[in-house]
Amino acid sequence: MADERTRPARNETPLERADRNFSELLQELRVTQTGVQILFAFLLTLAFTPRFPDLDSVQRATYVVTLLLAVLAATLFTAPAALHRSLFQQNAKPLIVQVSSRLATAGLIVLMPAFTGSVLLVVDVTLGRKAGMAAGAGTFLVCLLLWAVLPKLVVRFSDHHDSSARSAPDEDPVRIPADRPR
Repeated sequence: MADERTRPARNETPLERADRNFSELLQELRVTQTGVQILFAFLLTLAFTPRFPDLDSVQRATYVVTLLLAVLAATLFTAPAALHRSLFQQNAKPLIVQVSSRLATAGLIVLMPAFTGSVLLVVDVTLGRKAGMAAGAGTFLVCLLLWAVLPKLVVRFSDHHDSSARSAPDEDPVRIPADRPR
């Protein structure tokens, strides 16, 4: 008997699977894109506030780097739509899904320091440098834990739960979709 993860999870063709995966990816990107747009708009307006000229060189550098990271994250999150538009009706959907998934991952990686820099800057200006550094480090740690460590723990827990479920058939084990990369 094959392991649950090695059997096809759905009865779908490769093209149907690519369509479904791309639709799911676009839903994820809609969530992240909204957050990035709000962050980017916030950062753009900061330069035009009355207190902006009072920022010291470290705060200005933090601002510029954070602004550029937010732009890069927004670009990475919108790139899948541009890629799809460029390759539309060229039988490239599986490739589009693969590249788009990597772009989304890169966007999340870039978004982490953008969030960190934003929190660092705001807390630095309002409470001081040490508090800003602590808040920035805390933000980075929370993002790292939720975006990188938690998924690994979920997989580990579900693997453990799957093996214990074999000996306790009345439990409902968590199933990992066959199309999710390990």
